[in-house]
Amino acid sequence: TEELHLSGPLQDMTFSVQEGTIGFQYLYQFIIEPPADSLRLSGETDGIFEIGPKRGILYFNKTLDRETKAVYKLQVYAVDAKGQKVKGPYVITINVQDINDNQPQFDQPKYFGVVRPLPSRAGKPFMYVHATDLDDPTTPNAQLSYSIFQHFPNPYHEMLFEINNKTGGIATSPQGARWLDPQKQDHFTLVVTVKDLAGMTGNAFANNADVEITVKENLWKAPPPVHIRENNPGPYPIIITQVQWNDPDAKYELLPKERLPRFPFMINKNGTIYVTEPLDREEKDFYTFYATAKDEQGEILDKPLEIQIVVEDVNDNPPVCQKALTIFEVQENENVGSVIGTLEASDMDEQGTLNSRLQFRIVDQNPKIPVDKLFIVQQEAGTFQLRSSSLNKHIVSNYTLKVEVTDAGFKTECDVQINVIDINDQIPIFEKSDYGNVTIPEDTPIGNVIQEIQATDVDEPFTGSSQIIYQIEEGDPGNFFFIETDPKTNRGFIKIQKALDFENSPVYDLMIKATNPEPLVSGVQYQSNSTTYFRVIVTDVNEPPVFSQLTYITAVYEDTPVNTLVMKAKAYDPEGDEIRYTLKNNNRKWLRIDEISGDIYTASHLDREQERAYRVEVTAIQTSKESQSSTAIFILHIRDVNDNAPRLAKNYSLFFCHPLSGREHAQIEATDDDEHDPEFTFSIGGDENIKRNWGIFRINGTHVDLYPKSSDLEAKMHNITLKIKDKGEPPLERNLNLQVNICRCTDARTCFIELVYNKQSPSVGMAVGILLAVAITIGGILGAVFFHLNRKKKKERKEADQNAKSPPEVIPLTS
Repeated sequence: TEELHLSGPLQDMTFSVQEGTIGFQYLYQFIIEPPADSLRLSGETDGIFEIGPKRGILYFNKTLDRETKAVYKLQVYAVDAKGQKVKGPYVITINVQDINDNQPQFDQPKYFGVVRPLPSRAGKPFMYVHATDLDDPTTPNAQLSYSIFQHFPNPYHEMLFEINNKTGGIATSPQGARWLDPQKQDHFTLVVTVKDLAGMTGNAFANNADVEITVKENLWKAPPPVHIRENNPGPYPIIITQVQWNDPDAKYELLPKERLPRFPFMINKNGTIYVTEPLDREEKDFYTFYATAKDEQGEILDKPLEIQIVVEDVNDNPPVCQKALTIFEVQENENVGSVIGTLEASDMDEQGTLNSRLQFRIVDQNPKIPVDKLFIVQQEAGTFQLRSSSLNKHIVSNYTLKVEVTDAGFKTECDVQINVIDINDQIPIFEKSDYGNVTIPEDTPIGNVIQEIQATDVDEPFTGSSQIIYQIEEGDPGNFFFIETDPKTNRGFIKIQKALDFENSPVYDLMIKATNPEPLVSGVQYQSNSTTYFRVIVTDVNEPPVFSQLTYITAVYEDTPVNTLVMKAKAYDPEGDEIRYTLKNNNRKWLRIDEISGDIYTASHLDREQERAYRVEVTAIQTSKESQSSTAIFILHIRDVNDNAPRLAKNYSLFFCHPLSGREHAQIEATDDDEHDPEFTFSIGGDENIKRNWGIFRINGTHVDLYPKSSDLEAKMHNITLKIKDKGEPPLERNLNLQVNICRCTDARTCFIELVYNKQSPSVGMAVGILLAVAITIGGILGAVFFHLNRKKKKERKEADQNAKSPPEVIPLTS
């Protein structure tokens, strides 16, 4: 036999043997030590494992198969020459290692599935195939991968189906979800392949299975709009439509599209939709809601279907008069056939149908003098016309009519009153032909009354014939004035409508005309006495300067040189006085202004990081004695330049526990006061020793991890140079010194700092001694007091005294 290289004393041992290894194979040689004379083997030998009793060689004599048995448990013990056990038994474990010697097998010879084409279901499995492999499931030998080898037929030369390579789930591909049509092809056969070794190598074992797929029509479709007549007497609920998912186990739910005070619809487990109560078209004539289908886990299977409900009208609403009493006016000299007015009535039933068609009829006139049926009404329009020229206000001043308004099933009576009014044969006449002059300052507030005027009309009061309208005919092209009229007295009030300006127009000569809203009768015209005149004299008021704009805004870069012109503020004085300019709230002294021209310049260095929008007030002051002033706002937006080097976002106190494990790291964050998005470049600086011992790992543009490259670094404070560079124009860089303490740590993972004691200062031992002496003294005093107070508690007193003399626990403090 060959010399064994693996040998040793008797002990528990574990061996791994690859299955398929051809026996006869040696495993190990156990050394036999006196008084042992030989070795013996027991346990799950299965006629495969043996041991040479004299030489101690453990071997197997047959080929192993992991799928038959994966682990063997044996016992070895030593006996002396008399056969007495002197050592052991020791446990020997034989693990049979797997090799890829099994072909995967599908659990069915053929699979059958049904699919309904839905674009939204692309990629979602509708069936599964499953295969198993007898090899070790913890190794790649049993890791299976599924694929579709081909399918028949293939009308589009693209795969209409796809399979999840891990789960075996078969789904429609995006193309298949669009193109599958049972009318064109309702049956497909897929050849599905399964491979072990995760399908990653060419020597993997494979197997195939056929999958028969039937394509059926998609049942999940929105039904056509449903028409429901309002006020259906029932009984309820009433079936109105139905939806159906492609599988029978779906759960259905209705979702309103809008918030409603009540939702009169429901759906049962079969997808049948009901209306649960009578509908009212006048309340709501159209409903839209959604039907959803969910699986057993409550997940929505596909997009909801829109359900539309149209509520059909029935004639269930009578006509309604818009007013309790409709009043018309007609002049006594009105021509026959003239339109007097239209009666307004409505019907809540559906417009454009016979249910809402209204017809009008006069059923009574009161009084019936001088004749009955003085008026007619157009049957469809409700418009009243004069039938006779027999009106006379002095005989009858008003008529009352009963008007019947009908639709297809209802009738309503409306009341109409027709007032006979006097004809407009008199013109308004002013009390004065000229109201003279009125003097007002140019700053008189808008809305102030500057003059009252009065004209009279002797036509019937409170009618369109006597009502007066005042109009400024001439002298006010800019519309600076307007006139309000008191409807009870016909008195006019001239008011200021826009701010006056002496410099623009110091005098207004107004011509005012009085008219009626009702046209004058034929042959009568307005005369000169319906016109009056009025002069407005505007006096000058010293006004403050006026800026060309209320707010001035501009933007400059923060590195703009001092004395750069940034804005021209311009104001003028209405009276022509000279103006001087000053700046207010110029707190940072960044700007100055030329007091004569109003030009604004930079006065010192700008800094966007201190203030992004610098706001000051520009004041324009008259140089005259009254010295009025005005103020405008100037906002200077300061644009950023790259003038700030990167810096650390906070102060870091870094330490790592000694000894290092090799997994230490600390996150460092940098920031930049400039405006651009932070994006930094980090690097380790300093000498080669620092670069050799420390490294950084980039997390993102602002964060890095600092880590020691070696686990043998000395426990001390390490100074590390960290370079941070931004990406501005031009880029700026900063060198930072990071201190990292490598230290011994406490159990709480904080640095352990040893206390160094001064020889002149009391040590911990001395402190403990002092504490013990004080405790003993106090205990003695307490014991004496207790002894005198209660002799009967001697035992308790001794225990208390003993406890008082016990030394206190001293806990070492570390940080």
